[in-house]
Amino acid sequence: MPELPEVEVTRRSLAGRIAGARIERASLGKPLRWPLGLEPAELHDRTVLRVRRRGKYLLLDLDRGLLLIHLGMSGSLAFASGLPAPGPHDHFDLETNHGRLRLHDPRRFGAVVWAESEHDPRARKLLGKLGVEPLEDDFDAGQFWHALRRRRASIKQVLLASDIVVGVGNIYASEALFAAGIHPALSAAQLSQPRAARLHQMIREVLARALERGGSTLRDFSSADGQSGHFQLEARVYDRAGQPCRVCGTAIASLRQGQRSTFFCPRCQTL
Repeated sequence: MPELPEVEVTRRSLAGRIAGARIERASLGKPLRWPLGLEPAELHDRTVLRVRRRGKYLLLDLDRGLLLIHLGMSGSLAFASGLPAPGPHDHFDLETNHGRLRLHDPRRFGAVVWAESEHDPRARKLLGKLGVEPLEDDFDAGQFWHALRRRRASIKQVLLASDIVVGVGNIYASEALFAAGIHPALSAAQLSQPRAARLHQMIREVLARALERGGSTLRDFSSADGQSGHFQLEARVYDRAGQPCRVCGTAIASLRQGQRSTFFCPRCQTL
């Protein structure tokens, strides 16, 4: 699934190019996770003002309303002039006078939703319960620890829930927990303040490094200008079950948490 770094890389790759573009045509392919919320023709002649990100959502601010885009499990955006005719996995096209924005999503768990504003019930349903952004100043180490103390679930599951801090998905939660030396099955409430502060720091560092590397391309992720990510090449635990730990040499282990695979070093990460 595209996580915060991949979504932010996508935003950066198209924001400057699509800002100020006038929408000439919009079209839908097969149904996505949620309905668009208006007829595609109603988007004609609207102007894209800017592109923002909230968690794993891209927000295209229009002169009238906004579009919320989620890449789902396998989605990616392309933005270019002269894209070929839509294929079977291309489910949303936004033709503008700057180029065509296309959502490609083989598994169709992604979404494009129109809302009048962020106060619209449709937008609030998607964004209203999201936690703080991990790379912004609002992500405070002390507040992070106090929030964790109220949660008895495993720290890995709490990070994935996105209601305390957003965007720390499966890849980067595994990597941050390894860097902090914390076992993924440890109850969030059991983290001491120093360990929570260390995890806070590692979340920021891992996500910042992933952004530098263009995100992770595990299958077919690419930015809106077609560039693949490379963070996966330096992952220390994710998807490395059975391989030696890059720090201590112990075989990397895996376990299932909430139907997701978690990777960790049994020696470097403690309960």
